[in-house]
Amino acid sequence: MAAADDTHRKSIGYLLWIFGFLGSHRFYYGRPISGTIWFFTLGLLGIGWLIDLFLIPGMDRDADRRFRAGPYDYTVAWVLLTFLGVFGIHRLYVNKWVTAILYFLTAGLFGIGVLYDFWTLNEQVHEANS
Repeated sequence: MAAADDTHRKSIGYLLWIFGFLGSHRFYYGRPISGTIWFFTLGLLGIGWLIDLFLIPGMDRDADRRFRAGPYDYTVAWVLLTFLGVFGIHRLYVNKWVTAILYFLTAGLFGIGVLYDFWTLNEQVHEANS
């Protein structure tokens, strides 16, 4: 697979795995349902979290196949969402100016919008790259 098709990075996946008992690496790789399950069960009581250490390369390959590379970097969008999501900076990054301003004025629509973006950010970046 060419480097241009590398939409997600294994290094970021492993970094997020450190906090993976909260599902962060699963959200990053476009698996919001299991990410939510990991969040509420602490990585299936740690067992699923440990198993994911070996599953990350496959999740990375799957994400690289599912999502389109382009001018918007998935990792940058995820870092912006994770650390500045309530300010809507990740939405500015993918040219969603109206909702970015709305997020800024409402603390990410009172947190609900940020949660929505954890579920859908990969699709939003994929669409922006289309």
